[in-house]
Amino acid sequence: MITKANKNIKGIIIEGVTLISALIIIAILVIMLLVIFIGGKDHLTWEFLTSFPTEGMTKGGIFPAIYGTALLVIIMSIAAVPFGTITAIYLTEYAKENSVIAKTIRFAVRTLAVIPSIIYGLFGLGFFIKFVGAHIDGAFFGGELKWGQPNVLWASLTMSLLTLPVVIVSVEEALRTVPQDLRAASLALGATKWQTIRKVVIPGSLSGIMTGTILAVSRGAGEVAPILFTGAAYYLATLPGLGDQFMVLGYHIYVLTTQSANVDQTLPIQFGTTCVLLLLTFILNMTAVVLRYRIRKKKNR
Repeated sequence: MITKANKNIKGIIIEGVTLISALIIIAILVIMLLVIFIGGKDHLTWEFLTSFPTEGMTKGGIFPAIYGTALLVIIMSIAAVPFGTITAIYLTEYAKENSVIAKTIRFAVRTLAVIPSIIYGLFGLGFFIKFVGAHIDGAFFGGELKWGQPNVLWASLTMSLLTLPVVIVSVEEALRTVPQDLRAASLALGATKWQTIRKVVIPGSLSGIMTGTILAVSRGAGEVAPILFTGAAYYLATLPGLGDQFMVLGYHIYVLTTQSANVDQTLPIQFGTTCVLLLLTFILNMTAVVLRYRIRKKKNR
């Protein structure tokens, strides 16, 4: 028979193991961040952030990679967030839970979420570049190669597909947090279905929607595999347009690590670039936290 003392001992052991596990995870994270920061802090200067790479990327800055990453994130957000939000609204507010359409959409979302990111890159190469881009060149440019080649637009659309399942799931969960009683009250007062969604459901879940979408976008900002075939460039002497290849922070780190003529010489630049990428991700995450706090504070007034 298990005594009360034995139960207390087991509880203490479980609590201790849980606490130790959490501390180990925190320690690993802190050590990683310290190693990266110590290795790259000397390169975190204004010149490093605003200048182009020089001397085979062993010197200079990473401004083209920062610009390319920002451009990628903006286009990816424009493509993924509205479409994902509309899909989540349909699944939550319009589609019946057990309907064939809803089940099919959810199955597609779950499937997209588990596909390896490199597959998205191959799909982007085959669909956006070889099919859509090639047909645009044939129809409007007389077969001249313009859109049927890797560029920032196709890379961004490929990345939007990668982040789309995360956006849909996060927005759908945020919409479900709005009590059904509020919907029923709005409809009882004479509001239409769309008016209820626009005036009650979306404002009531806005903090969750913003948080989920920003976190999804911040995840996409650090991905490399999907853009290997669709637009990432080793080095560019000019800033890209929509139809050009582009430098990006994640791929820049990969290139310096694996293809540099002198890896040891570029090691400080690798750490500096990693610090900038982590800082960008941190800013996006903090933006999500601040927006959620301000929206909730405004609602509680």
